[in-house]
Amino acid sequence: MTSTPAAYLHVVRSGALTTVQDAGRPGWAHLGVGRSGALDAPAARLANRLVGNPPGAAVLETTLTGCAVRPDRPVVAVVGGAGCPVRVDGRPVAWGEPVRVPAGAVLEAGPAVTGLRSYLAFAGGLEPDEVLGSRSADLLSGLGPAPLGAGDTVPLGDPAKPSDPVEPGGLVEPSGRVESSGPAGPSGPAKRRGPAERCGPPAAAGPVPWPGAPVELVLPVHLGPRHDWFTAPALRTLLTADYRVSPHSNRIGLRTEGPALERSRTEELPSEGVVLGAIQVPPDGRPVVFLHDHPTTGGYPVVGVVAERALAGAAQAVPGTRLRFVRA
Repeated sequence: MTSTPAAYLHVVRSGALTTVQDAGRPGWAHLGVGRSGALDAPAARLANRLVGNPPGAAVLETTLTGCAVRPDRPVVAVVGGAGCPVRVDGRPVAWGEPVRVPAGAVLEAGPAVTGLRSYLAFAGGLEPDEVLGSRSADLLSGLGPAPLGAGDTVPLGDPAKPSDPVEPGGLVEPSGRVESSGPAGPSGPAKRRGPAERCGPPAAAGPVPWPGAPVELVLPVHLGPRHDWFTAPALRTLLTADYRVSPHSNRIGLRTEGPALERSRTEELPSEGVVLGAIQVPPDGRPVVFLHDHPTTGGYPVVGVVAERALAGAAQAVPGTRLRFVRA
């Protein structure tokens, strides 16, 4: 029996697509359950680190147009991933750095300026019900919490433990002021905060570098298992041609625009298992790179596989981004 959450995050504006994501649910593919999880995993981990959470804590992943949320208790939050304007009750605050959001204030991540997907992490994480060990929304299977809409609420977790008082340069107030909590600040001794106020980022958390959105997306490919279903010129095309990221891409797969790949075998392929990063070639001949909400089986040939570590850039590649596949 679970206890009643002490606090909630209220969705004021959900944007084009906002979901709860964590590290996903690996290990269930043999039962037909995909992995899901944050598409830009490094960005989600860094956002969690900056608010003092474990790296796999649940965050909000928002696509292109951002979102706005209102906590009903004070919370330390970070907006990272895609670059975007960030405001607390209409006042600009830092992107990519921990900020304090008072109870009842509206934290807004605006439309993406660079990249595609922003991540909102909150001290203590988000705690919707787990499904198979994960709080992630899987858009293909429907597992996990549904995509968020205005008026929805998400339980806020309690921080694992209060952090040390934040040093100068660490925690940005909604006013833009940085509080000092060392032995003596510019105005004299710093006031020690209570536990609810001190939760969140580690001491001396300062600006950190965030990876930029790709101007050109380069994906290293391990050919196979069905590369022999394609002609030799098709394989050369795959590894030398310029493609573009299609606007029809989503969490299931990154679709491409560019030259079609010609098959050397035209018979039907029995459905077989597919993995994260698999490059499946549907009947139109244009490669699709499977992302975190991909199906676990497929009946179109997989010409190659992109290593997981290279997929974070795919999460931030906006439609029209130049894309090249190269031999791994």
